[in-house]
Amino acid sequence: MQTHLGAAHWIYLAGIIVILLTMALRKNIVVPAVMATFLTAWVFSGSVITGLSSIFNASLVAAHELFNIFLIIALVTAMLGALREMGADRLMVTPFRRVMRAGTSSFVMLALITYVISLFFWPTPAVPLVGAVLIPVAIRAGLSPLSVGMVIAIAGQGMALSSDYIIKVAPGISATAAGVDTDSVADKALVLSLIVGFTALVITYLTQRRTWRAPSPELLVAWENKADKFGVTASDDGTPDGGEPAPAAGGAAAPVPPAARAAAGGVGAPTATIVRDTSAAEPDSSPKPLAAKAFAILVPAAYLVFIVYLLLGKFTAAVPPLKGGDAAGIVGGIAAMILFAACLTNSRRACLEASSQHVVDGLVFAFKAMGIVLPIAGFFFIGNGDFSARILGMPEDATGPALLFDLINAGLSHVAPNAFVVAFTVMFVGVIAGLEGSGFSGLPLTGSLSGALGSAAGMDPSTLAAIGQMGNIWSGGGTLVAWSSLVAVAGFARVPVLTLARKCFLPVMAGLVLSTLFAIIAF
Repeated sequence: MQTHLGAAHWIYLAGIIVILLTMALRKNIVVPAVMATFLTAWVFSGSVITGLSSIFNASLVAAHELFNIFLIIALVTAMLGALREMGADRLMVTPFRRVMRAGTSSFVMLALITYVISLFFWPTPAVPLVGAVLIPVAIRAGLSPLSVGMVIAIAGQGMALSSDYIIKVAPGISATAAGVDTDSVADKALVLSLIVGFTALVITYLTQRRTWRAPSPELLVAWENKADKFGVTASDDGTPDGGEPAPAAGGAAAPVPPAARAAAGGVGAPTATIVRDTSAAEPDSSPKPLAAKAFAILVPAAYLVFIVYLLLGKFTAAVPPLKGGDAAGIVGGIAAMILFAACLTNSRRACLEASSQHVVDGLVFAFKAMGIVLPIAGFFFIGNGDFSARILGMPEDATGPALLFDLINAGLSHVAPNAFVVAFTVMFVGVIAGLEGSGFSGLPLTGSLSGALGSAAGMDPSTLAAIGQMGNIWSGGGTLVAWSSLVAVAGFARVPVLTLARKCFLPVMAGLVLSTLFAIIAF
């Protein structure tokens, strides 16, 4: 069946091309996305008023679909802020230092701890936690700083964030754009992320092992003396300029370069963290080591129980199974209860004010990290028939145009698509979209493409969405793009960020190719 393409279709296609080119040029894509939304709506409706209102409606529709994601980010970030005040965040990883006595054991433990922390809380706390507590131990055990940076980036920003299996932000965006179930995308993304991650880690181990040295305290001293070599600056009190203290082994500080803080707190950096100003904390709050130890045990235990419940519901009939939204809600609920308990422990008199302040901090971070997604998702939603009617202000019972689907069908009428070509196309589109450096902004594009291409190529759209998610997050989430949050990893490891990105390229791309082949064959 021949699909008729009108002027709005060509405007929409031009918008996609401009956005991809803007990403390739390492520029922000919010303005191109908004202008493309305006022009597409104007040309389709013939009304400049509809075009103007679509700018607002597109972001509003995107916010309506994605606000649950913003809320879970805010609650988890708020909880981490309260734990940071009492020092429980560092205590959660301190016991693992005892087994990091040689290069191989340090390599494995760095990857494992970074992955687990990033999977439950995003890479947000993983970099400062591992940087302050475990990186100095790994350096002393003989690992090279470049090896340390590669392991943290691959395990955290790559393997954990690309599946996002616990919080399910990324699968939620991909599934919404593709019109499929979130759990289906999440399950497949988890498998693919493990394939990419294990492949990249094995290649890293084999290529970097020759750079490791025998364990020695002198290695740590030499590494600490490089604090200022790559633009790392510290204030007189030993803390990073404008940041919070990051104690390392032996009382040394682990400073962060200003660029790393910019990447961590800047717009479009979903793996970033917000550092709450503890100087404004209530004056009666003092260190409580016993409470910190208790919460360092309580938090992992609470989420471990949740994971066990999740697995029982998925694989047995012992408990009711949880859907994607239910799981995210429980994660947020646990985070909120721990937040309140931690604030009460920190200060009984100011617990109400501290709790609300942490929630505000979490919401600010959520919109800093994810706000850029709204206008971008709004543009791709206008090409999706499920959302375009609302964006264009059409009646509730009206059927909106499926611009992207029409374009794909028109293109496929001239080419016989097959799973191999389509899968690798979606993966490489994800990699290109990740060049923007935010990690999540390309997910509406790869998700929409997956929903449109899946049936024509004989593949499950959820599989294609997971493949596109791999390409997008492994690229822009902080492994291949030097202007992403990879800067923070390089800052803590004290290596040049361009060198780190270049060294990660071969292991990560090899993993992406292997995982895509696996998805074509197995899914």
